Order: sequence, then structure tokens, then C-alpha cells
Amino acid sequence: MLVRTQRLLCVVAGLAGAACTSPKSPRTPARGEPTLSVLSYNVNYGMAGDPETLEAIRNAKADLVLLQETTDSWEAVLRGELATLYPYMSFRHCCGAGGLGVLSKTKFSEHDYFAAPRAWFPAWRLLVDTRLGPVQVLNVHLRPQISDSGSVVSGYFTTPPVREREIAAYATTLERDLPTLVVGDFNENESGRALSYLKQRGFRSALPEFQPEADTWRWQTSVGEVNAQLDHIVYDPSLDPLNAEVIEAGRSDHYPVLASFRLDSTPPRPEPACSGSLSTGC
Repeated sequence: MLVRTQRLLCVVAGLAGAACTSPKSPRTPARGEPTLSVLSYNVNYGMAGDPETLEAIRNAKADLVLLQETTDSWEAVLRGELATLYPYMSFRHCCGAGGLGVLSKTKFSEHDYFAAPRAWFPAWRLLVDTRLGPVQVLNVHLRPQISDSGSVVSGYFTTPPVREREIAAYATTLERDLPTLVVGDFNENESGRALSYLKQRGFRSALPEFQPEADTWRWQTSVGEVNAQLDHIVYDPSLDPLNAEVIEAGRSDHYPVLASFRLDSTPPRPEPACSGSLSTGC
């Protein structure tokens, strides 16, 4: 149904005079060209040590792994199982499902750690030494689509502004002169308000460009499985995505998302709709 709906919307957009872009095909970097591969994965805080989830991380072979919903137990297992592959690790555990982790093949420094504006999950800004040079990374886990009273139905309608406020708050410390990635569980699809906020500032989510119909989350209900694209690897104009994909592996309710980037060698792009600092309003 989702595929048919998207195709119908594409036809309608075409009749209205709008372009309907086909998904990009993965590209291979030039010989010797430096790249950076990044994995985003909500590992599920209740599944610490799950072998299939560990194997999904190991097999992705990403240069940099950003995790959500880590716990003390998850940290112990990850350090024990993956320290050889990822000699640089750090974790910040918080508030049940609010833990964040980073696994890296190269050194990184920790910078801002944000409490969520409305007491849900935090975010974490890092500066990573990569083959592309220093890359600024913001690891996020935005407000789920659940109301303060615990309702999913009302939460669907009431939480989009909360996620926009969260990303706006976190973006205030992003440095504009660094290649930047905003990575994690956004709890919304590409049309959500947090993603729209970043788009207005020149950012793009890599996964919809290559696999627009891919789901990154699934949940079994009494009426069947529900699916959505909630996890994103968002990049700024200084980076050029070579590929982005969902890896259907692991037993978390989320799938890992993997993307690969090189530096953008094209001429500078026009200024985004919102110029100045990333927190400037439109």
C-alpha cells in the first residue's frame, strides 16, 4: 500500500508540474578517494547482548557507529565483543531508553551533551577524526510519537512540534564551518518537522535519496505489523553521499541504517533558505 501511495503521489506531483526524482544508485569512490561510512542503530534498551544485533553491527563494517538506547549492560557487551574492531568507544546512559553510544575506528572528542527540552531523551555532539578530516556528528533520539499521557493516537498529532523544538535546541551549537552529520532515531519520516527544520538549513537525509520506500522500524500489533522510516543519517552540503541503505538484520525493533560519504567537490551550493547560525528562524 505504501509503495502504491507513493507512486500515486509521484504521478499527481508530475501532473502539477513538479519533478518526481528517481532514487539514486549507489556509487563507487575513485581509487584512493577518502570516504566515511556511518551506521545509525537503535539497539533496543531491553535487548542487551542480543547476538543478532551484535552481528549486524559487526558485519556492517562502518567506520563510525552511532547507537541509541544503550544501557550499562549493552556497553559491557559491546566493549567485550567489538573493542578490536572499534578501539574508540564512549557511552552516556540515561533515563531508561535514553542511552547513547559511539563506536569508532578513529579518535573522536566529546563536546555538548544535551538534556532533552521536555525530559525525554538527550543528544550528544562529537567531533570525529576521519579520512575526510574533522567531521561534526550529532547523535539524536527525538521524542517518540507518544503523548504525555501515554497515548499513541494523540501523540501522533501532538509531538511533531516537540521534535522540532528538540532539533532546534540541539542545532544551536553546531559549527557551520565543519562537515556535519545529524544521525539517529528521529521518530518521524522525511516529512516530519524536525527533518523539515534541518532541510530549511541545507541538510538532507541520505536514506530517502537511495531507498525512499525502505522502513527502518517495525512493531507487531494485534492487527499486524506496522512499519515506518524513523531513522536517518542527515548530512550537510559539504558531504556527498555515495550510498545509503537499510540493513534488515538484528532483533531490535529498529533496523540499522548505513551510509557512505565523500567530500563534495562541486562548486559551493546556494545559501539555504535559513542563513546565519543553524538556530536562526525562517
